[in-house]
Amino acid sequence: MPTERLDVRLDQERRRKLRELAEEQGASISEMVRRLIDRAYEDILQQRRKRAAQKLGRLEIEDVPEPATLSRQLEAAHEPDGLH
Repeated sequence: MPTERLDVRLDQERRRKLRELAEEQGASISEMVRRLIDRAYEDILQQRRKRAAQKLGRLEIEDVPEPATLSRQLEAAHEPDGLH
């Protein structure tokens, strides 16, 4: 996967925290930033799925699909092109 350079300015305290996290996980600073981004992104997607499930729960649906089918439908509807 091609990569791009990104310059981010951090204050000393955040830089210290990031360095500590990276050392704890045996990762480089860059790898730690990538992991944190991925984790935050997954958290957002999980919140989105939860909201969608809550909306569905409030609907009056007579023919509810099986859980596995519903899960696939929710994923397809809420994860096609990333965050919107």
